[in-house]
Amino acid sequence: MTYQVLLYYHYTPIEDPESFAEKHLKYCKKLGVLGRIIVSSEGINGTLSGSIEQTNTYMHDLKSIKGFEDMSFKIDVEDAHAFKRISVKVKKEIVNLGLEDDINPHELTGTYLEPKDYYEKLKDPNVVIVDARNNYEYDLGHFRNAIKPDIKNFRDIPSWFRKHKQLFEGKTVLTYCTGGVRCEKWSGFLKREGIEDVYQLKGGIVTYGKDPVVQGELWDGACYVFDSRISVPVNRVNPVIVGKDHFTGEPCERYINCANPECNKQILCSEENEIKYKGSCCDSCREHPLNRYEIRASSRIYD
Repeated sequence: MTYQVLLYYHYTPIEDPESFAEKHLKYCKKLGVLGRIIVSSEGINGTLSGSIEQTNTYMHDLKSIKGFEDMSFKIDVEDAHAFKRISVKVKKEIVNLGLEDDINPHELTGTYLEPKDYYEKLKDPNVVIVDARNNYEYDLGHFRNAIKPDIKNFRDIPSWFRKHKQLFEGKTVLTYCTGGVRCEKWSGFLKREGIEDVYQLKGGIVTYGKDPVVQGELWDGACYVFDSRISVPVNRVNPVIVGKDHFTGEPCERYINCANPECNKQILCSEENEIKYKGSCCDSCREHPLNRYEIRASSRIYD
């Protein structure tokens, strides 16, 4: 069976996000799609999977709602579901930047660039390219020469920027993220902080990788995605692996969570090293009484 994985967001006012989310969850369950969706008063942000018929129906029905007519969807074709359940949650923002003085992307945001134009800008040695994603996403793949903000969460990026503002002053700045939603406010924040020449990749990394002209060129590694696939390819011209095994430093694009549930850190790790190091990021996690590897081993002994 063929499935489609949808990635989408849309900034549009939702008067009663709690009621919208409740109805949307019931609709998704009836339709049979699985995934994670965030609803807020400022719009919707989601990723889900289902059969071609289910996902086509979902896109049609969502775009039929007033205010959602011009939504766009990134679509991947897969041979299985990318999620195990459906979740629709209400939050303050559809992506958490956490500014006291929030930004409305309809009023302030960076200039959108289509993949071909973004590709041309990437080749300019005078531009500053900055990733809007978390550390573990960057480590798996990124645009060549892009700055890696040292952040664990998107909400950390404003304070990171203020400590490194000198890198951006007077420069042309290119921002990017997975599907585009984080750059809507991030690029607007940069402009409000006095960086005048700010651009964002329209449709994000996922769209860049599918573009028939650029075909993901100048991207190194893979793109982290928040579903069971973990990563998707981007560069279809001259792909390379930039991820490094947590233990050996060898090329690796396989993420696992540390077997210590109180840590749960994501690390790049080969299957061989996962077994050798009991899926744990450090000695203390390997020796932790709740280590999932040790618990599974014990349960096998007494089965």
